[in-house]
Order: sequence, then C-alpha cells, then structure tokens
Amino acid sequence: MSVTIAPEATTPPSATPGGPASTTRSAAAARERTADLEQLIVQNPGAYRVLTGDRPTGALHLGHLLGTVANRVRLQNLGVEMFLIVADYQVITDRDDAGDLPATVREVLLDYLAAGIDPECTTIFTHSAVPALNQLLLPFLSLVTVAELERNPTVKAESEAAAERGGRGTSGLLFTYPVHQAADILFCHGNLVPVGEDQLPHLEATRTVARRFNQRYSAAQPYFPEPDALIAQSPTILGSDGGKMSKSRGNALELRATEDETVAFFRRAKTDADRAITYEPERRPEIANLLQIGAYFTGTSPQALADEVGSAGAGRLKTLVTEAVTEGLRPLRARRRELAATGSRHLAEVLARGNAHANAIADRTLDDVRDLMGMRY
Repeated sequence: MSVTIAPEATTPPSATPGGPASTTRSAAAARERTADLEQLIVQNPGAYRVLTGDRPTGALHLGHLLGTVANRVRLQNLGVEMFLIVADYQVITDRDDAGDLPATVREVLLDYLAAGIDPECTTIFTHSAVPALNQLLLPFLSLVTVAELERNPTVKAESEAAAERGGRGTSGLLFTYPVHQAADILFCHGNLVPVGEDQLPHLEATRTVARRFNQRYSAAQPYFPEPDALIAQSPTILGSDGGKMSKSRGNALELRATEDETVAFFRRAKTDADRAITYEPERRPEIANLLQIGAYFTGTSPQALADEVGSAGAGRLKTLVTEAVTEGLRPLRARRRELAATGSRHLAEVLARGNAHANAIADRTLDDVRDLMGMRY
C-alpha cells in the first residue's frame, strides 16, 4: 500500500544529534510545524500514516494514557492510518531478563483496546513477528556513522540508566536503537510520528536515514518519506514520589488499578506547603501535575481547576482529582475487565491480524529496497 507524503510538506532545519543549539532550533521548528500539521490532519487525515508504540515492560499507566494513548485514539478517530508497534525486541536493549513477555504483551493489548484503540482502524503488531522490518536495519546501519550514534542523547541517557540498574554495559542493540527505530517508521512509509521534544534527535536520525537512502539509491524519485514530528501537547505526568511516572520507579498508577488503589495513589502524591492552590508548573511541579491530571478528566483547564480549589488546599485538590480520575477511568476499567474475561483468543486474533498486515507491507518494502540497491539475484 502506497502512502501519500504530507501535503505541502516542508523540511525543518536538520539537527545534529546531541548538539544543544541545533536541538533547540529543531524543537522550535517542530513546534511551529506541529501547529500547521494539526490543521492539515483535520482537512485530510488520509494523507498521513503514523507509527508509534511502546516497549512491553509492564501494563500501561496513567502517564501513558495522558502522554500518548489518548492522542493515538484521537488521531485514529480523525481517520489517520495508525501503526502501533509492541516493541518486544526493545525490551532486551538494556536488560538480561525480559520477564514473562507473553503475559506482559497481553496486558498492554488489554490496555490499548480498553482505552479505545480499534484494531479495525489501527494495525497492532510486534517487532519479533515482522522479520522484513528488522532486516532493514542492515542497510540502514550503513547510512549512519558511529559518531552520530554516540552523540544521540537518548542512547546516552538509556546507557547511563542501564548501568545504574545493574552495571551492564551498553548493548549493541541499545547503541543502534535510533536506526532500529528508523526501520520501525520507514518500513510502513510512516510520514508522521507523535513524539515529545526529547525524542526529536531520534526522529532526526530517521529523517537522516531516509534522506541518505534516497540520495544513494533513489535520487530520481525519493522512495522513503522524511517523517514529520507531531509534538505531544500533553505534559510529563509525575508519579506519587514527584518523579516522572514510570513502571521501573514503582511510582505509577496503572490503568488496571482498582478504585481503592487509585485513592491510595493520590493520597500519597507529593504536594507542597503552600495552602493556596495555584497553577505554576515551574515553581510548583507537584501541584501543577495534580491540576493537569484533574483538568484532563474534568474537561477544564489546570488554571480553572486551581481557581476552583483556591485556598481549600492540597487536601481538597487531591479529593477532586481522585474523584475525577476514578470516574474517568471507570468505563475503561470496565471494558478491560470484559476483554480479560473473554480469554486470550480474541487478543491473539487481534495480534495475528496486525502482524499479517505489517508483514505484507514490510515484505514489499524490503523487496523494493533490494531492487533499488541492486540486490535482487
């Protein structure tokens, strides 16, 4: 299936991975481009193909919902063609034990479907089930240098985190992660990728791979699109300890949590000593976090919610947020229980259909790449 490149596409200034000044310029350009893209998506959603996904390291949590999943459902419902990858190969980038992957993938699938991902509209597939996608990694690696990989800030950060967790050195898979991600995006000719600003260097690596492949093997008619970034508008959601919500930190509220667990989570959430509730993300990040969560589930703004609570204090704010989240997640949790009760057969069928579709596209792409590289014998 061919994909139409984004209408009136422009190419933002390139950023050197790891270069602060160029990254700033790239982020500014990406934010400006995102505003234009949002309008273009509404006008012609069929012009876009999105690749996004998660590492299956545990069930999804509130940070995933507000940070990525809700936006995926929004784009899907607008009519954008979505590819959602369960990146099981990426679980082993920084750990020796992947855990019970079948069980974890099942939990992630339950979360996706319960949150509104529709497998009739969105292709859900796993890394390990699409060999042709992963084979693209080989020619793509020839298009980047070791120095470019070493400068990637996310590779640096993940390497440091992996070392802190167990003293393991950087694996080759982690080191080449930006190129593997390029294969994820380009195998299906994805031309739009929802990302946070901290992920822009990764997307720039994908754009670089696409550009260099086209220049080297398909100069007359570029084969791969240089995908645009759709900058996430949602803030980073904090966990109960005030740090970024994360499964590995043990500070997350899972989507599948019970109502009692939800109450307990917000009861222990960090606040500050000021009684008056104000929305000041820089000065009062913990209070701002609660306001952002509450605003999402009540359909208001963080500032309006702060004005409503006023001098009633953090206790009142926690009560309002707890009630809003509990009520807001009730349909999702009910749907999740219904899906779980049907057994694993339905989930296996969803994944089998998605894997088959992804394989068909990846096989065609790899065949095209072999032809363009003169490797058809």
